[in-house]
Amino acid sequence: MTQRQTPPFRADHVGSLLRPAVLHEARRQAAQGAITAEQLRAAEDEAIRGVVDMQRKVGLRSATDGEFRRSSWHMDFIYQLDGISTSDEKLHVTFRNADGELEFSPSGLKVDGKVGLRHTIFGDHFDFLQSTVDTGVMPKLTIPSPSMVYYRGGRAAVDLGVYPDLDDFFADLGAAYAAQVAAVGERGCRYLQLDDTSLAYLNDPNQREFVAEMGFDPETLHLRNIRTMNAAIAAKPDGMAITTHLCRGNYRSSWAAEGSYDFVAEALFNELDVDGYFLEFDDERSGGFEPLRHVPKDKYVVLGLVTTKRGELETVDGLRRRIDEASRYIDVDQLCLSPQCGFSSTEEGNDITEDEQIRKLELIVETAAKVWG
Repeated sequence: MTQRQTPPFRADHVGSLLRPAVLHEARRQAAQGAITAEQLRAAEDEAIRGVVDMQRKVGLRSATDGEFRRSSWHMDFIYQLDGISTSDEKLHVTFRNADGELEFSPSGLKVDGKVGLRHTIFGDHFDFLQSTVDTGVMPKLTIPSPSMVYYRGGRAAVDLGVYPDLDDFFADLGAAYAAQVAAVGERGCRYLQLDDTSLAYLNDPNQREFVAEMGFDPETLHLRNIRTMNAAIAAKPDGMAITTHLCRGNYRSSWAAEGSYDFVAEALFNELDVDGYFLEFDDERSGGFEPLRHVPKDKYVVLGLVTTKRGELETVDGLRRRIDEASRYIDVDQLCLSPQCGFSSTEEGNDITEDEQIRKLELIVETAAKVWG
């Protein structure tokens, strides 16, 4: 067993990182009109330089910009697709944590025009990230998967006059994403991650009930989501590695769904044409490792064993034991290690300190070195 030279790396991470206090303050001032958009951009640039340097120092082989220019891991991207606009209605999502429930009510969306791609979304974000990394550190771009466009709103969010046939909507969505993949590839992106909560949520019977209420078939929606993502990445550029990250929700140290990967596992691992899967396994919410028996020999699984939802630090020995448990179902050479999710899927961030974040990333690098050399 050896360290990997291509993504996913033995020690990796999902993408979002805690925003520093100086960036929160710059965003507050920009919202009040106290600083210009250019000044906010300069503050973001400086914060990104710092967080890229942090990733290098802890020993990671890949680096993201921490999603520092976004307020949300997915909506900042989705609203930039042609044909999609903000809805007056709010989404209502119930998150849970050890202390109880937490309501999240972001703006919804509506598909009121033909879906397309007029410009490369986050293209300038990637350009800047690429300019900041050192040799030997690969810049990684994260974007939401296509299913994030329709999972919450369902048929009701797609204008019947624009798309009387949903298959046409799915085709246009896949084509828009394919254009995005090609465009970031032309800018030099060789590590692209499509973040998807739907394929993890659908393991939860309560989420499948929600899907049925929206008018989708809860028994087959995961297959539809896989087909749409495959259309998005079918023509990926040579040399680009594409991974997906699945989680059950991540908002201020809370989650929205529970359940093992059993319901989606066989199709997920054998029909979705990605190179690797970032899967959360930080506690009992995610079930056991048994679904990994479905993973083909040519794909990789990044075990999300280190939680981003709490500050307590795991141990090398504890992580090695869990990797050994997983290797009962999949060859250990097909495994990598990461946090179970991002540290800050929305700009508020999880209930964890920057020092705790760094220690968790260092622990992942240390453990990966001891397991894979």
